[in-house]
Amino acid sequence: MNGENYFISTFTSAQSHIGDDGALIGTQVYSKDLFSENVHFKRKWLSLYQIGYKAMIVNISDAIAMNAVPKYALLGVAMPATITFHQMDELSCGIQAAALKYGIEIIGGDTIGNSKLDISVTIISEARNPLMRKGLKIGDVIAYTGKLGRSAKELRYLFSGGKVHSKSRFASPVLRQSFVQHSRRYLRCGMDISDGLFSDIDKLCSVNRKGVRFYQRVAKGIGCSGEEYEMLIAYPPSQQRSIRRVAARTRTRVTPVASVVRGKFINRCKRHHF
Repeated sequence: MNGENYFISTFTSAQSHIGDDGALIGTQVYSKDLFSENVHFKRKWLSLYQIGYKAMIVNISDAIAMNAVPKYALLGVAMPATITFHQMDELSCGIQAAALKYGIEIIGGDTIGNSKLDISVTIISEARNPLMRKGLKIGDVIAYTGKLGRSAKELRYLFSGGKVHSKSRFASPVLRQSFVQHSRRYLRCGMDISDGLFSDIDKLCSVNRKGVRFYQRVAKGIGCSGEEYEMLIAYPPSQQRSIRRVAARTRTRVTPVASVVRGKFINRCKRHHF
């Protein structure tokens, strides 16, 4: 158990709401993520507009992953004393663009001075038929949406001094809201892929006390690529045709990757953001 998981475990209990992409209380989902300079991004990599936009999108992803409709946001922003009003406007525009895209009202928060730029976002959502992480059964199909591996590749470009396109996976993740909404009735469980395919399969398996058998070898560059914000889903084999129909209707690529078995899955990816 790493330090992050240990710290989270100190707050959990049998009655805890901790364990999914967000906490489900009644029909509302509460989720929060941090977006921190030199942990999740470097200022030289992204414009302030892109930083604000991505800070919101990675938080909205948690709501979408639970088949929830995001409604409100609370912001916490720690800003360097050197930031100008023009730069604040640019950051604000990125945040508001993402909020507007998903119909979210920003209802408050807090700002403080800091030595670097850190953003904390709380999203409050409504979920009538939430998609949770629990529910895996032996024989279920594990699949993911989209194409994985691009985020890690783009990160390597950035580390080597290169730049990425403004619409790249690293700068502007694409969320699968339509696919999740239309496929929910066929899904057993699911979550977003934020830490990487292998790391998030590990989470899914751990909470359900199951293992997986991969259909074929998955390259490390795909399995360990984090911050993809695609969907990791599980469904009964009998629903394969229905999932394909929804995928075609929503123009979503879906790749079945493994079958659920008894046992334990061991994740061999290093946990990191950079």
